[in-house]
Amino acid sequence: MAETSTAKKGPAKKPTTKKKTTQKTKKAGPVARTLRFLRRSFLWGALGVFGFALLWTLIYAVINPPTTPYMISEGRRLDGVRHDWVAIEDIAPVMARSVVAAEDANFCLHWGLDVNAIRDALDRGRGGASTISQQVVKNVFLWHGRSWSRKAIEALWTPLTEAVWSKRRIVEIYLNVAEFDEGVFGVQAAARHYFGVDASDLSELQAARLAAILPSPKNRSASNPSQFTRDRTRAIMSGAATIAADGRAACFES
Repeated sequence: MAETSTAKKGPAKKPTTKKKTTQKTKKAGPVARTLRFLRRSFLWGALGVFGFALLWTLIYAVINPPTTPYMISEGRRLDGVRHDWVAIEDIAPVMARSVVAAEDANFCLHWGLDVNAIRDALDRGRGGASTISQQVVKNVFLWHGRSWSRKAIEALWTPLTEAVWSKRRIVEIYLNVAEFDEGVFGVQAAARHYFGVDASDLSELQAARLAAILPSPKNRSASNPSQFTRDRTRAIMSGAATIAADGRAACFES
């Protein structure tokens, strides 16, 4: 005789929601995959840009920039520019001290961005406060012009440059790519253009005069200085002596 089951029936099971869940997953799947794709693309893109910037910066740590975007632009406009590269060892030491005193007296004390100078400029409601390192990044790697995009790239690239290049290398490149007159780039071409001497033979006064026309070389002259340029020259000569005495020139002097 067959045994009869005495087990009690349990409570009725709730209808499964597997089908609904599966449908929701299928609907969310393409969106999630798209977001993951975009995140990965952004990450790889950012890494690619950083890698390119790092490689370019590393190359110029050992190879002298043959030209810059601004030189190319001015060369097309003027049908050529004057530019002769010269090693920092062949530039009168007072020239380096003069441009630092004129453009960025705390050059040896910051890591590329002078936060105090930037804060002071903002408080005064004025622009500027660009360090020599920032100017080098702008001149060598970027374009001229006032735009937030360029300033943002410059602000990110400057610390990278400071990490890769020595302070001495930054000053060397700055002196060789800065514009000193229309179509005249670099201190060697400038020394010959204004005074008929090599960069190694610049006097204290001549070096200060060249530094005094920055950053507006098209509106100022080192060989025919205005009263403003003469006054600025005297201040730079004093500043160059000061940073030499208090150690603020040590990071770029051998």
